[in-house]
Amino acid sequence: MIHGRAAFDSGQLLHGDCLEVLPLLAAEGVRFDLAYVDPPFNTGKVHSARVAGGAREAGSPAYDDSWGGLDGFLSMLEPRLAALKALAGPEASVWIHLDYRTVHDTKVLADRVFGRSAFAGEVVWVPGNGARRRVGPSVTHQTILIYAPSGVMTWNAAEPALREPYADTSLRMHFGNEDADGRRYRERTIAGKTYRYYAESGRRLGSVWSDCPAMRANTPLVKETTGYPTQKPEKLLDRIVRASSHPGELVLDPMCGSGTTLAAAAKLGRRFAGIDQSPLAHGIARERLSRVGPAGDRLQAG
Repeated sequence: MIHGRAAFDSGQLLHGDCLEVLPLLAAEGVRFDLAYVDPPFNTGKVHSARVAGGAREAGSPAYDDSWGGLDGFLSMLEPRLAALKALAGPEASVWIHLDYRTVHDTKVLADRVFGRSAFAGEVVWVPGNGARRRVGPSVTHQTILIYAPSGVMTWNAAEPALREPYADTSLRMHFGNEDADGRRYRERTIAGKTYRYYAESGRRLGSVWSDCPAMRANTPLVKETTGYPTQKPEKLLDRIVRASSHPGELVLDPMCGSGTTLAAAAKLGRRFAGIDQSPLAHGIARERLSRVGPAGDRLQAG
């Protein structure tokens, strides 16, 4: 059930197929500032959740990732991306998380839906699970395609989460100066103007993110674990939310699974909306958000 536009002043968790729910949100005048889309990967399998002790939960599949091949998968995804485009705010971005099975074909598809000029870049995420393939190079990364439907997107370049420490070699070679407070720095003069860079600030993070390990989200030893298959780590979604939204803005996840995006958004003071057609996912996400604290109290489920 949609509670009206006013409900999105807080948080919404909606149960249903996003292809049906997104047009209802559009009709209510809802516009998102950031959308993170983590669709099925076209594995051809039914994925089940884990319960205490790591065993798979019998008789409770999380979602069916069988589409009859690549064409079936793309036919499923295209109208959902088109429905998402209709809800994009003036500086919104759409982050589409995929792996090697479909990412290249989806790039062509998304170029058609959003316009090729809307492509804003990509993030190569390294889950850190290690190589397994023996007959060729193992694919040990996933790719997040980023689109700005209007051609302009929020990018908080000064956000500390988008910086990483300088390499030891760089620190030794370039940061030999210290200010009165003992802070190491380097200076560069460009067109007659001198710029100072402090070592403690780190350098801007590039497009390869290897410091958000997936295994942290999947181990029963950490609080964020829900047992839901393919759960992404909160650190990854925390960075995405910080990078492309501001406090009070609306973060949308149309296939929200266990609710990682929603939890990250709530903790960072963003409004959030999540949709999933899996009853198991809906229940896990709802319970998870109830543990977030004061931010989770804003949740309205429908």
